[in-house]
Amino acid sequence: MIIRAIRISDTEKFLNLCKKLDTESNFMMLEPEERTTTFDKQYEYIKNIIEDDLSIILVCEIEGNIVGYLSAIRESFNRVRHSAYIVTGILKEFTGRGIGTKFFHELEQWSHANNIHRLELTVMCHNEAGLALYKKMGFEIEGTKKHSLIVENQYIDEYYMAKLI
Repeated sequence: MIIRAIRISDTEKFLNLCKKLDTESNFMMLEPEERTTTFDKQYEYIKNIIEDDLSIILVCEIEGNIVGYLSAIRESFNRVRHSAYIVTGILKEFTGRGIGTKFFHELEQWSHANNIHRLELTVMCHNEAGLALYKKMGFEIEGTKKHSLIVENQYIDEYYMAKLI
């Protein structure tokens, strides 16, 4: 298992990972048919992340396959530059192997090196595995977004969570 920063050469594998996560998990933002990202658009997005010192995408590689990711995106504006918004996804067959924990340890090292003081994310309130991981990694619930999403025709609340480092 290798946790590393994404590379341009990962474009196709990363796009396929995102599409697979959309189909196997209701905890991701997009429904399967909503992801219309082309290879070229994904390539440009990854290229911009790599060239930009503000953000990072970490991937987990196992036997040449990308099985999960964690992105930390931040803005260039001075008032919010100290804060990064986190999104993570791991294929079901690879959950429970410590990948999420390793992602967050790597993220903290990157955050310290890049003067990030606040990590934040949202998580569906019924995502027990996600909540357990985030709490284990020191994130705290700051609030609830009522009826934030509609999943399978039901309103879903999300927690705002953050960690100060």
